[in-house]
Amino acid sequence: MRRLLLLAPVLLALAGCGVFQSSEDEATDAAREVATKAGERLASQLPRTADEVGYSASHLDGVEVLRVTGDSTHDGDGVELIVRTSGMAYNGWFDVSEVMVQRCFSIRVSPSLWRGEEARDVDCPDGPPLRFPPPPEPPEAPYAALEAKLPRVPAGGRVDEDEVRRVLDGLDMDPEITTEVKTEDGRVGILLSPPIYRYEPVGCVLAVVEPGRTNVWMPSRIQRMPGEGGCSVGNALHPLPPPH
Repeated sequence: MRRLLLLAPVLLALAGCGVFQSSEDEATDAAREVATKAGERLASQLPRTADEVGYSASHLDGVEVLRVTGDSTHDGDGVELIVRTSGMAYNGWFDVSEVMVQRCFSIRVSPSLWRGEEARDVDCPDGPPLRFPPPPEPPEAPYAALEAKLPRVPAGGRVDEDEVRRVLDGLDMDPEITTEVKTEDGRVGILLSPPIYRYEPVGCVLAVVEPGRTNVWMPSRIQRMPGEGGCSVGNALHPLPPPH
């Protein structure tokens, strides 16, 4: 006990010199780390509206969205969010009770910040957390109609690319779905690709028409993720190996 009493003035002096960080400051740092990691998870090169960013942020654990500024990630400085997060630390050397704080931070989402940036301390605006409508579902490529209407060319026959294109023109497809056709060595490869939304895999459909075989399929989920190369007309003509 006497040793602790002798040590107490030293600890107080060190605390006064700033050697020890207060428990509230440690809890604030923890809250800032939550906000910073939220910014990292929101970072992407995909264009998104402010509502889409707000919707994604509001579904992250421990994050409340209080304000959104900007129109879309690819306009101007991007989208700025003010979020409220919580942090926890232990109170002092001898009192091990928990200290919990709620703090507000600003994070910016822009393609120029491909890894995000450290959240910045701001005052909390008044009002409850914002609610955002879910983003619209992307249109679906007409898998069944494509499979039913593509020509079947007998072995030894010749595939007519113009006929394939007429079939595609006759499909009742959403105008947002892009179409690619490529002929190579007497085979016609086809890609139907809906637009990319958020981090979801693209719901693309591939097909190949060749003498003796017509095949329609959807690549694996991994291959349909942005940047994986599965949703390409090249993958229709030269399919990637299945993921391990």
